[in-house]
Amino acid sequence: MNHNQETLAARAAPILFVLLWSTGFIGTKYVVSNADPLTYLAIRMAIVVGLMAIIAGIARPKWPDRAGIVHSAVAGILVHGFYLGGTAIAIAHSIPAGLSALIPGLQPILTSTIANRWLGERVTPLQWAGLGLGLGGVVLILHNRPMTGEAGLGWLASVVSLVSITLGTLYQRRYCNHIDWRAGNLVQYVAVTIFFTVGAFLFEDRVVHWTREFVLALAWLAVALSIGSIGLLYWLIRHAAATSVASLFYLVPAVTALMAYLLFGEKLDAIAIAGMALCATAVFVVNRRS
Repeated sequence: MNHNQETLAARAAPILFVLLWSTGFIGTKYVVSNADPLTYLAIRMAIVVGLMAIIAGIARPKWPDRAGIVHSAVAGILVHGFYLGGTAIAIAHSIPAGLSALIPGLQPILTSTIANRWLGERVTPLQWAGLGLGLGGVVLILHNRPMTGEAGLGWLASVVSLVSITLGTLYQRRYCNHIDWRAGNLVQYVAVTIFFTVGAFLFEDRVVHWTREFVLALAWLAVALSIGSIGLLYWLIRHAAATSVASLFYLVPAVTALMAYLLFGEKLDAIAIAGMALCATAVFVVNRRS
């Protein structure tokens, strides 16, 4: 890849990542209305294992050593297991798709406080200001939302998603950057398939309605999300600081909310829209190098 292609890829990858990642919440709303959340995820990950096995079989990548396999499995449980599980459970417990992205949208705040200690990355005062703006934007979006009862359980699941995706991306950057993404992802998806299968048998009735809506959404989530967006995420982790990558998650709630409005009629008021604008400003500020 020449310099111009690398520059174009660096500019396009964050935009494509945000768009793809946002569709994950939309697709999840479709599938959890037809299947138990952990059961759906076990099926999805089994499909992804098959796809990654084909990719790895064709590419014949260098396989990680025993320590690399363990690190890949841990990263997979964090990035895919608890994050996707928390998101699916949140939506299954009546959290609207447009709002299920909000708590994980706090990731840049949590990442920045860990990255400068664990990874040795310096977070500049300007970036701290941007992170504060983003937090303020998420608070505006969350105003007057119910936080008790079934919704409370959904928000708790979203908090689990926040913690796991934050720790997972940092863990991936620190311990898995040297591992070929094809081999590493295959190990991760095998581990998380086992994780979701055990969870489904322990906690669910494993109900699945194989409607056209379910099949189409499942196919999109398996291919575009688990292969496409995760590949982009790990590419971004390799090519950018953890804080800059995490700041992209500030844009996901706004994009998801727009998609949810168009598809499901989920409406936002002026304060929530202002919060999303604030989040977009935060992304610009956090990504500035000066």
